[in-house]
Amino acid sequence: MKVTAVKRRFLFSASIKALLAASSWAAFANRALALGGVLPALGEAAPDFDLEGINKQGPLQRKLADLRGKWLVLYFYPKDFTSGCTLEARGFQKDLVSFRKKGAEIIGISADDPDQHASFCGSEGLTYTLLSDPDGSVSRAYGSWLAPFSQRHTFLIDTNGILKARWTAVQPSGHSQEVLKELEKLQA
Repeated sequence: MKVTAVKRRFLFSASIKALLAASSWAAFANRALALGGVLPALGEAAPDFDLEGINKQGPLQRKLADLRGKWLVLYFYPKDFTSGCTLEARGFQKDLVSFRKKGAEIIGISADDPDQHASFCGSEGLTYTLLSDPDGSVSRAYGSWLAPFSQRHTFLIDTNGILKARWTAVQPSGHSQEVLKELEKLQA
């Protein structure tokens, strides 16, 4: 059977398209998925953020770059004052001294506004930072957004801004201890 130049170009073009599709699928397959979207890859730079929030000193603006040189526990949660979110927040507050002894800061992110966060911090005695992500842009970058809420995901970021560990579909009870053990393991 004789293959014409047109058929050769078609076959070549189809082969290239198949290879590109396969490589795109392979790249996608290497990315982890969660209910909130595609998660950032471990071992790569954490997605940047620049958000308003609150801590015990009052209102603030916080960027990922501000935290270079420290480990960061970045946890996303659905809503202030809900039972699971309150349980998780209390756990991180209870273990805050242990995290800080390990050179780690804790930041919680949800779509709630800074005033809501201030009220939540006040009622629960939280002294670490809570940030507001009302449009979900940062939550999306971390694969943690299912509008209108952030999903319960946690990320452990090293002193150079590299993602070292992540948890999805977090169970609030005991989660802080789980993260602290992983931090200790990574620092050993």
